[in-house]
Amino acid sequence: MLKALNRVLGIFSNDLAIDLGTANTLVYAKGRGIISSEPSVVAVDTEKHRVRAVGKEAKSMLGRTPGSIQAVRPLRDGVIADFEIAEAMLRYFIQKAHNRSTFLRPRIVISVPSGITEVEKRAVRESALSASAREVYLIEEPMAAAIGAGLPITEPSGNMIIDIGGGTTEVAIISLSGIVYANSVRVGGDKMDDAILNYVKRKYNLLIGERTAERIKIEIGSAYPSDEQRSLVVKGRDLVAGVPKTLEIHTEDVREALTEPVNAIVEAAKIALERTPPELAADIADKGIVLSGGGSMLQNLDILLREETGLPIMLAEDPFTAVVMGCGRCLDEVDLLRDVTDKA
Repeated sequence: MLKALNRVLGIFSNDLAIDLGTANTLVYAKGRGIISSEPSVVAVDTEKHRVRAVGKEAKSMLGRTPGSIQAVRPLRDGVIADFEIAEAMLRYFIQKAHNRSTFLRPRIVISVPSGITEVEKRAVRESALSASAREVYLIEEPMAAAIGAGLPITEPSGNMIIDIGGGTTEVAIISLSGIVYANSVRVGGDKMDDAILNYVKRKYNLLIGERTAERIKIEIGSAYPSDEQRSLVVKGRDLVAGVPKTLEIHTEDVREALTEPVNAIVEAAKIALERTPPELAADIADKGIVLSGGGSMLQNLDILLREETGLPIMLAEDPFTAVVMGCGRCLDEVDLLRDVTDKA
């Protein structure tokens, strides 16, 4: 009876794939493609205990809210830090995908970092089930990214992917639909933003916000020296005089600020290569390494990795959407879904 009911619900529901990221959440609907890409931010009214805004609207409030409203990021380092708020955020994205209909209970594939614990996996599952999912499948981020980037993961050959998200960098060697080696380091776009924020504070006595640090990274950030010298005018608060101040930041400043997080990513890649079985290492030497995730779009990061590893480095066709597209492909191919996901 229950199976029959699930089948009927399946006809009416629109199955979803969700890349539940620390910085951004992307939603893919079966048959429709990517339908939503918004920041993983929730604005909460602490006095009335209710959600005021989610996504883009909530992010625009970061650093600008009155005392009673908090702009919260429910995920930290790729895992759920605030269960209730994460559930509210998931419910918002699910209802938005179904045009606010609460009757439909979709089947959902959610990407999770490869290094998370069973307790953390259960938190993701329970959040999705509480937010009206019918069935929840979890897929490890590097696997989803490899599928989304079009790598031949079902073949008996080595594929290496580095997925740099907001909270984590996932490095994995994949063969025959399985992860041979995976390492998840809690360094990503957020740590890069923090590094820029702290560098500007230390060197120029200027306090800037998270959003300004992110803009600096995107517009003039670089991992490796180049002939092109760029600069950006930013505003913040002078820590000495205590008044608003304007400052011009240069590419070399940002590169210096990003040294530590970028080196952590390079080190994770080197450790993965050291631990790869010889036959798969030979495949990777031929094919090279594929980069995905928003953090991989940092200028010249591919050049730095090529210098450090001596291997060809390719950027996925659309690094930002690789994970959610991989999750979406699993919805379309039942055998692949069974092979690469962990069902509740």
